Amino acid sequence: MHIPKPFEMRDKETLLDFIERYSFGILVSHVQNVPVATHLPLVLDRDRECLTGHFAKANDQWREIEGQEALVVFQGPHHYISSSWYETRQSVPTWNYVAVHVYGTVELMTEPEEILASLHEMVRKYESPEHRFSIDETNIEYVRGLMSGLVGFRLRMNRIEGMWKLSQNHSPERQKRVVEALERIPSEDAAEIARLMRNNLERSTVEGHRRPVKAEEAVRTATGEDAGG
Repeated sequence: MHIPKPFEMRDKETLLDFIERYSFGILVSHVQNVPVATHLPLVLDRDRECLTGHFAKANDQWREIEGQEALVVFQGPHHYISSSWYETRQSVPTWNYVAVHVYGTVELMTEPEEILASLHEMVRKYESPEHRFSIDETNIEYVRGLMSGLVGFRLRMNRIEGMWKLSQNHSPERQKRVVEALERIPSEDAAEIARLMRNNLERSTVEGHRRPVKAEEAVRTATGEDAGG
């Protein structure tokens, strides 16, 4: 993923937290040299640094995926940014968003008990506390029957990339104007992008007090020369 330096997220725990929150991903690999993608709920294992999930057996993507380096795309909040929110007409609109790409090698699960254990983990992750569904003695044989139509897999994470595009290449004053405009929009994505931008501004303010800003940094931040948008 192309990530201009101002937008790069390197903090590993932040990236993993994001994956756990926005865990419905897009898994991309190749079948007969053609890129294919499947939208899947995934479960992150932080200790083993892997993702687990399941293909439908009728989905041919699994047939050639083992041993490939695959890509998983996790999309977070995003929103249009109107240049009318800026203090000048010498500007253009853009789009703010947060996304994570995970690259890794895929292994297929071969043991039925391993697949069943991964189903238990997925149910535990996605069932809300007020719901009571679980895999137990009342439905285990039914679940085992359905497992014949699934192919479980594990993706060993080799590399994680994070894009936090939150207008960091604009001045703090302009970022505040964007935040205020977003907070007036009745949209969950707008509210979340505004929250992330405000947090980023507050963190930048604290860090700015800790070290002097070099002249060239101040110029780049004010003019947006580091990156587009």
